[in-house]
This record gives sequence, structure tokens and C-alpha cells, in this order.
Amino acid sequence: MSKRFRDSTLDQLLLLPPSLHDWLPKNHLARFIAVVMKELDLSAFYVEHERKDGRGLAAYDPLMMTRLLLYGYAVGVTSSRRIERATYDDVAFRYLAADQHPDHATIAAFREQHLKALAALFQQALLLCQQAGLVKLGNVAIDGTKILANASTRRSVPYQKLKDREKHWEKVVADLLAAAEQTDSQEDRRYGKGQPADSVPPELADAQSRLEKIRQAKAELEREAKEHLEDLERIAQEQRQARASQDGAAESEEPSAADKTRRRDNAKKQLKRARRNAESPRRQHNFVDPDSRVMLDTARKCYVQAYNAQAAADSHAQVIVAAEVTQQVNDKQQLVPMTKAVQKNTGGNPDVVTADCGYWDTDSLQNDVMRGIKVLVAPDSQPQAPDAILPGNAPNNAAAKRMRKVLSSDSGRAQYRLRKAVIEPVFGQIKEARRIRRFGLRGLEQVDGEWKLICCTHNLLKLYRHRYPPPKPKRAKRGLRTARSPKVGFCRHRRFLRH
Repeated sequence: MSKRFRDSTLDQLLLLPPSLHDWLPKNHLARFIAVVMKELDLSAFYVEHERKDGRGLAAYDPLMMTRLLLYGYAVGVTSSRRIERATYDDVAFRYLAADQHPDHATIAAFREQHLKALAALFQQALLLCQQAGLVKLGNVAIDGTKILANASTRRSVPYQKLKDREKHWEKVVADLLAAAEQTDSQEDRRYGKGQPADSVPPELADAQSRLEKIRQAKAELEREAKEHLEDLERIAQEQRQARASQDGAAESEEPSAADKTRRRDNAKKQLKRARRNAESPRRQHNFVDPDSRVMLDTARKCYVQAYNAQAAADSHAQVIVAAEVTQQVNDKQQLVPMTKAVQKNTGGNPDVVTADCGYWDTDSLQNDVMRGIKVLVAPDSQPQAPDAILPGNAPNNAAAKRMRKVLSSDSGRAQYRLRKAVIEPVFGQIKEARRIRRFGLRGLEQVDGEWKLICCTHNLLKLYRHRYPPPKPKRAKRGLRTARSPKVGFCRHRRFLRH
């Protein structure tokens, strides 16, 4: 008797219309995205789609488009072209799209048009995680990671090169204008004086356009350097006034003489560097994404065109409680803004805030925002004992000494040790598991919205695993060989099991 096989012909017609719910197994991530959409407020998406006359083709439902984007970012598919292709090839995308196929231009336009509303979903997803008990605010870890911009370092030009290019294109424009004027005068002498031409020669228009872009980039660098110098001078003036008003204060409330001298020296060095930078800005300008910056990626040991993406994660379930994007190449001034964002998003104060040595800043630690919070920020890249001999560039003021003493204690060491275990896996899940290493949008405002969308899907994944936990593997009985247990043998001469 021959073996029987199930019918697999492609020409078989279905007797009944298929149901989309039969396409995916139970507890699939796509099913969770479809269910959780009912708990999110999408009114902001529909407001922009309302039209008084109702004319035009029927638009895709924002509910369906949002489902596609959330699931795409959750599984690491962020390209609009890949999402369009997935609506044909991937069962989960086809399920969420209700068997519709919006083209990539429509998906990209929807994301760009509703980026603020998509970024606002981060707050709603965080609230759902709080309601599920995934946020405790016992220990919050803050860190930043470099995510590549949608631009290349090859399109970044330093200030001095901009000046050289400006001179070159000024000469090109002048030569083209002189040549055009000479040609006009020759034609006027030969054919008589005619009407002026309405159009500019293409080569002259291109040269003028290049010159204008270079001048704008040069002016932007000069303006930024000047504003930075003015800010430092204003801060120095305020500090001088504050010191003058505190002359009668108690001696115990004032910092030591060594701390005062160190602060004055640091302020003078900063002002000196800012004045040199105002004369000749050191920052490079990128013509593809001017808001991006050339940053050192410590993981790759090279300079990249990127943004500094900041995140604060709660230690209970690694839920992201704050997400921001900054253009600063380091994290020194980000402790206070990130703590404010945590307080605003969660409506509470964390008990402990931990951050690495890149966030060390004495003024930030003494800010009023940190009042009532135990802040653990390492002043050194490597742990140092309170009485150890420090290198010359290590902070050695009273705050650094107190922090080293706290971190050397058992409780401080245990709390600070959680930092790596909390925030580093978050970046690993985003950049390694989901392969999101580069922003798809350009500009600081657009990138900030995309980063919040990425962190929103991270929190939704945490909520998904909380509501649908994976089944625990069954433990194999001792002495029995199963498909999941290692090979077990029994020794006659010795009464024990040998693995």
C-alpha cells in the first residue's frame, strides 16, 4: 500500500473565505500588537485626516498603518520599502495590514506626517507598563549610545575647508560673471543691444547655489560658536555675582579653597577655549544632515556621524522610563535633563539613579532636581579606593571623595553594580537583537521622534512578554533520557549517574 500524502496543489479553490485569525498561532507578537492598539489613544492620528469636503481617494486607516509601524520597529524592520514587501511576503505583516498593501511612499509619508503622534505613544506604552507593575523606580540606570545618522562622515567639512571652498567658488562665480558679461557686450556690438535674458546660465546658477550653501554652513558654525561663548560668559558673570552675595555666609557652607581655585581655573580654561573656538570653530558641518555630529563611538573605536541617544531604564524589568536625543558628543551635561524626564514621564522620583563616569559633573550632582535621590555616578573609569593615589586629571574635590567612599561600601557597590545589568542589555536588545543601528530620518526633531518610537516598541515587547510569558521547559526526570536532556549512562561499579 502506497503512502498517503495531504493535498498540496496550488490550484485548489477555498470553499469558504479564509479568516485572518487563522494565519498566526496563539500568543503571537502580531496578535498582541493588534490587541494593545485598543488600549492606546489614536485620536491625534485621525484629527489630521479629517477633511470638510470628504473628497479624494479613501485613505488607509491610521489604525492599520500604526500597527504596521509598531510591529515593524518591534522586529527591526524600519524601512518603508521592507515593510511594503513584508505585507506580501510575511504572514504577520499581512495579518496586521488586513491583507492590504500600502506602498512604501505612503508608509514613509504617514510616518513623517504623524511622527509626533507616534512619539507620543512612548508615554502611553510606559503608562501601560506601570499599570502592569513593570516599573518600580527603585533603581534607574542612565546611559547613552551612539546611533548612526542618515548621513556619512565624508560629507562633513571642517570650518577651515569651508573657508577655502568659499574662496574657490567666489572666484568661479566671478569668472563666470566676467565671461557672461564679455559675451553680452560682444553680442551687443555685433547684433545690437537687446532685451536682458530672463534665465541664468546653468553653470552660473550651480556655482551660485554651491557658494550660498557654503556661506550658510559657515555662518551656522560661527553663530553656534558665538552663542556658546556668550553662554559661558553669562554663567561666569552669574557665578561672580553669587560669590559676591555669599561673602557673609557661614564658612561650613562654602566649598574649600582648593575647590574654589579648581573651579575658577576650569572656568578660565573653558572661556579661553570658547574664545578660540569663536574665532575658528572646530566643529564640522555635514551637508546631508546638518543636525548630526561627528562623535567617537567607543564600541567601534572610530569616529562616526551620529546622534547621542539617551535612555533611562528601570531595574525591575528594564523598561525605558525616559528617552531623549542630544547633539552633545559626551554625556557630561545629560544627568539633570534625563532625571527631569524620568520624573515627568513617571510622575515620581526614583530612589536611586546610577550612571557611569561620563556623567560625572559636580554641578549636576548638586542640582535641586537631585534632591531626595541617591545619585551614584562614578568619578573614575575604574574603581578607586578612597585613599588611593589618583592620576592628575582625576576629580579630587569633596564631592568626588564622598562618592568614592559611597561606592566602596557594600551597599553602594551592590546598587551601582546593577547599572550595567540594567541599561546595557537595553541597548543590546535594540542594536543587536533588532539591528537598529541607524536612524532612518534626518534632523534633530525627526530623530528624537524616531528614537521615542524605538523605545516605545521596546516597552511594548516587555509588556508582551509579561502578558504572554514563554512556557517554562519541563525538567527531565533524573536517570531518564529525553530529547532535551543530555546523554545519561549508568556505571555498574559505582552507584551514581554519569553525564
